[in-house]
Amino acid sequence: MSKEHLKYSRLAKITQLINTKLRLREVLDHVVTAISEEIVQRASIGIYLPEENGNFRGYLGKPDIINGMSLDMHVVDPEVDLLAKEVIETKKTIYIPDTSIDDRPDSKAVHMFKINSLLVLPISYEVELYGLVFLFDNGIPMNLSKAEIQTVESYVNIAAVAIRNTKSLTHKENLILEKQLLLDVTRDLSMCSSIQQVLDKCFFYVGKVLNNPNLGAHILDPVAERKIRPAKLHKDSDWAEEDWKEIHQKAKVDFEKDLLSQEVIRTKKFVYIPDVSVDTRPNQEVCNQFGIKSVLMLPLVAMGKVLGIIPVVNLEDKVRNYSETEMQLAQSIVDATASALSNLLFMEKQELIIEERTAELTEKNKRLNNAVSDLKRLSYEKELILNSAGEGIFGLDIEGKITFINPAAVKMLGYKDKEELIDSTYIKIFYGSNSSERTIDDQKHELNHLYWNRINNCSQMDTRFHRKNGESFLVEYMISSIEKENKIFGYVVTFKDITSKKQLEEKIRHLAYYDYITKLPNGILLKDRLEQGIKQAQLHNEQLAVLFIDLDRFKKINDTMGHSNGDILLQKVATRLGDCVRSGDTVSRQGGDEFTIFMPSIKSVKEVEEVAERILDRLKRPFEINGREVFITTSIGISLFPKDGESVEFLIKNADIAMYQSKELAGNNYKVYQSGMNILLPESIKLENSLYRALEREEFELYYQPQLDMNINEIVGIEALIRWNHSEMGMVLPYKFIHLAEETGLIVPIGEWVLKTACKQMKKWNEQRSTPLRLSVNMSVGQFNQENFIQMINNILEETQLEPSLLELELTENLIIQNTEHVLGIMHQLKQLGIRISIDDFGTGYSSLVYLKKLPIDTLKIDRAFVKDVIKNEKDAAITNTIINLAQNLNLNVIAEGVETEEQIEFLTSKNCFLMQGYCFSPPLCVEDITPRLIDKQKVTS
Repeated sequence: MSKEHLKYSRLAKITQLINTKLRLREVLDHVVTAISEEIVQRASIGIYLPEENGNFRGYLGKPDIINGMSLDMHVVDPEVDLLAKEVIETKKTIYIPDTSIDDRPDSKAVHMFKINSLLVLPISYEVELYGLVFLFDNGIPMNLSKAEIQTVESYVNIAAVAIRNTKSLTHKENLILEKQLLLDVTRDLSMCSSIQQVLDKCFFYVGKVLNNPNLGAHILDPVAERKIRPAKLHKDSDWAEEDWKEIHQKAKVDFEKDLLSQEVIRTKKFVYIPDVSVDTRPNQEVCNQFGIKSVLMLPLVAMGKVLGIIPVVNLEDKVRNYSETEMQLAQSIVDATASALSNLLFMEKQELIIEERTAELTEKNKRLNNAVSDLKRLSYEKELILNSAGEGIFGLDIEGKITFINPAAVKMLGYKDKEELIDSTYIKIFYGSNSSERTIDDQKHELNHLYWNRINNCSQMDTRFHRKNGESFLVEYMISSIEKENKIFGYVVTFKDITSKKQLEEKIRHLAYYDYITKLPNGILLKDRLEQGIKQAQLHNEQLAVLFIDLDRFKKINDTMGHSNGDILLQKVATRLGDCVRSGDTVSRQGGDEFTIFMPSIKSVKEVEEVAERILDRLKRPFEINGREVFITTSIGISLFPKDGESVEFLIKNADIAMYQSKELAGNNYKVYQSGMNILLPESIKLENSLYRALEREEFELYYQPQLDMNINEIVGIEALIRWNHSEMGMVLPYKFIHLAEETGLIVPIGEWVLKTACKQMKKWNEQRSTPLRLSVNMSVGQFNQENFIQMINNILEETQLEPSLLELELTENLIIQNTEHVLGIMHQLKQLGIRISIDDFGTGYSSLVYLKKLPIDTLKIDRAFVKDVIKNEKDAAITNTIINLAQNLNLNVIAEGVETEEQIEFLTSKNCFLMQGYCFSPPLCVEDITPRLIDKQKVTS
């Protein structure tokens, strides 16, 4: 058989195979075999089919393995292989006899497979490209003739027909499957009796088509139309339905403002967004919360109306691409769902409306029954209410005669019986028995005037009514008309005695504007008068003055004599201040020991200074308080309008600043405000002002200094020391602010904070140690004097769960001497709780063996002043030795403070004092720095 005849025979055979039921791979295998045997027996042949990303992957060829790589492992990228790209674009065969002089083929493939010559053919039919065929040598050029290339093209054309037929057959099969699927969907939906069942069927089929269970339904509320709400989630979704709905609610998803939802609703067409991060339509916040990477939005449309939306989302980073056929099929399923859903939504809406109407009718019927019952009781209750009402009530006819009156009105008006008033005129009540005679017409006119005046004012009116004895009293009354068919037949007057109310209002007004101790105007009334005075001064081009007065160390009087005696002193000061000013001046109390004087219409500053000197002179004279003479001094600050300020706030503030400057002159002085004084405010005053806010601003910190037992060379205790990390001044040491805290009373909340914070920290440290540490905390006079001191200590120990025996409170000798019996009682209560007590800075105060033997103490602390020069100063050494011996004789612990040198350590240990603290061992450290030295690492590990 000739070569030409063999070619036609093979073409005929392969063509015949196309019409059989052989699979595509078997047909293409015949094509490859024919080309290999007939044209290029030593060359490699590969058929490459397209992928979704535009590349072509090896499908079939000979040989199966080339250089250890199977054909399906090889991918042709048209963007790299320019020869393939040209064949794809032109759909023409290209033959390259020598690849070394042509740069279009992929250089990597040429090098890998040692390709010298290459033939690339498109597998195409009409305008559609089905794949590519590559023929290439294995080191020996193919040297193809034109006839041979045409023969290869013939076989490739047969391959194109085979692929086209296969695709066509596959398409037909898919159409049949889709049709059957839609028939199944329609059948299943027709058997659903609830919205939930309908949506479950929809989710099942859409999820199956798209191979994605992450879909849900947002449908229109059956009553609140056009409001889309999350309704149902696929049971196989990665999200739980409760979480899904909760996130929608928290994110406040509004579908009416969502661009993507509105586009789907408006166009009634599905929209697919493969990457939501680069698209402006989706709600990015919602996508982030749900972890959505891509989304397909399918509209639920029935009879031209959108019933809702079904989103299908991708939660994985891998891009999910749906084919157009898959999305169309999913939309067809959703369309079928919409039809079934439409009827159920309509039925649900009707049921809800019927339920609402039924509830409304039930409620109206209930009200009607109640109204009938009320009408039956009305006749009986009308008289009962009228007689039992606390307010006075009487009725008038059109001429003003009293037709009825209740017992309360009879009693308030001073009559014994209502008959005394029936048929008499209202004039007797409104104007008294001595009122001038009025005609009936006058009475009718005046009564009508009273009624319409009430109508126009729309409020209750105050006036005076008259009792039987002629006495008048304040009342608040209302007058209402009795009408029938828009015609007035009479009036009803309701009133109540407001004499007590007015007296109470006056008392409240007085309390609102006057100080309850001194009866002077308070800050509110002063501000009002000062504002009026400024307006007058501006109008008449006058000056006025403000004096800010502070009683020096008034707190000491309160503490020593009690607050009741302090109040008496304030009253006497107020009286003397009133004697020092002019008749038109205002003396006010601002609170505490501060007073302010407002002087209008002054001629010069000298006039104000004379008043200030008069005040200083009068207040320095002794006051008699319950048989005792009390002396005080005063500091006064003066500001002038308009020189020192044109507003109430500036005048008072600048007078206050000047007062502080006068305090620096040791008291009993005055200062006139000068520009720049606020810059020169003493540091102590600035510090005092900052101290009031330091606690709430959390500016305080605790530092801790270890206490060592030199017998065992270990830390056995910690002393808590407060530091103030001021926002502007930086770290402020205690000696600068503790005395201010004592004077202002802030030591109480600050001390409570220190104790609570230190106990919490000590509890944490001891939980991480095998042997417990003891905590030492300093106590002040102010803390010991607070009423609930013991309860406060007990509450802190219960809250922090710190063992009481691990807490040692440090008291100074001076604290004990000031009020020995009081302090002794508190100390015994502390000991009952199990708390240890030490005397701090022992030897610097009023040391006495008499009180020392009475006190329930555990430890004496040798003051650093003795320890400092114990080596150089014999007296300090003797005192230190005496304190150590005293403590040992009384069976007390003794600890030395301020130990800084080895010589001091040697001296103390030689005297049998082994407890020490000081910079020789460690300075006070913050929590972070001292913690590593305290934690028992073995216990932490275990």
